[in-house]
Amino acid sequence: MKTALIALAALLTGAASPDTTPGYAPAKTIALGAPDRWDYVVFNGETGRVYVAHGDRVTVVDATSGAIVGEVEGIAGGTHGVGISTETGQGFTDDGRNGQAVAFDLKTLKITRQVAADADADAVTFDRKTGHVFVIDGDPGTISVIDPKTITRVALIKAGEKMEYAVTDDNGALFVAGEEKSDLLKIDVRTNAIVAHWATPGCTDPHGLAIDKAHARLFMGCVNNLMEVVDSRDGHVIATLPIGSGSDAIAFDAKRGRVFSSNGRDGTITVYQQVSADIYRAMTPITTAVSGRTMSVDAATGRLFVVAADTDPADTPGGRAKVRPGTLKLLMFDPR
Repeated sequence: MKTALIALAALLTGAASPDTTPGYAPAKTIALGAPDRWDYVVFNGETGRVYVAHGDRVTVVDATSGAIVGEVEGIAGGTHGVGISTETGQGFTDDGRNGQAVAFDLKTLKITRQVAADADADAVTFDRKTGHVFVIDGDPGTISVIDPKTITRVALIKAGEKMEYAVTDDNGALFVAGEEKSDLLKIDVRTNAIVAHWATPGCTDPHGLAIDKAHARLFMGCVNNLMEVVDSRDGHVIATLPIGSGSDAIAFDAKRGRVFSSNGRDGTITVYQQVSADIYRAMTPITTAVSGRTMSVDAATGRLFVVAADTDPADTPGGRAKVRPGTLKLLMFDPR
């Protein structure tokens, strides 16, 4: 009876024992090579491609075959995020050091224009409601709003804190992980006004962010090995779930109701099955590779995309593993 009560309590708090059924298997490994410094990987279902921002370029990969389609090259200040506007036939990345948004043609992958953003331009998100691209300018605490139709910056949102990733509900709201103040920001994309700062107690330095639009749930990864489930309507924290170490991205598979955290220090992906909007069951973690801290998911097929490199142990205990030059790769995992 006592064991049953403990199991029931764990389920209700979202921390049930892991499902030991093998869930995902390696599908493909695509060598990307140098440059070895990378950030976000973004899957886009409309183009069927995966966009990997690393160094002075974005490498574009066919999400099904794994073939490298080409590269967006010549971004000297370093790329971080990618947003796709299929209506205008453009992709957008950033030049972080030079504080620019960079537009490129989706077919030719040629750069068409640079647009002023702000220092430390980083994550990039496309919003279907407005058709605008939002560039998170991390250190200065601003968000540059780009109109792909004119390829100009139409607004600069001043958040007043360092931020990380952002997602949109495609229904009027943009949500941003507030790294500096450990909170969540809600922005009205029609007015570009910040309408809420939601405290997220227990979440240290939030980074990754994903959304379940159907159930109005946000999933935010925290560097203190936790993921918080937040109601996107009023900002209250619904559940706090343990994840691995070194998480820099969160993804949600709406078709299968699964939430993922890519953990670069551990070389794993933490997986939770959504039992209901408020209850989450831990599944068996996926083994990836140390350094695999960012990822994306194709919810149609369930395929996961993780960027990692071969590594050597860190010079000091607790330090970041050292990347072996030229070993960057895109790992693909499929549900069994």
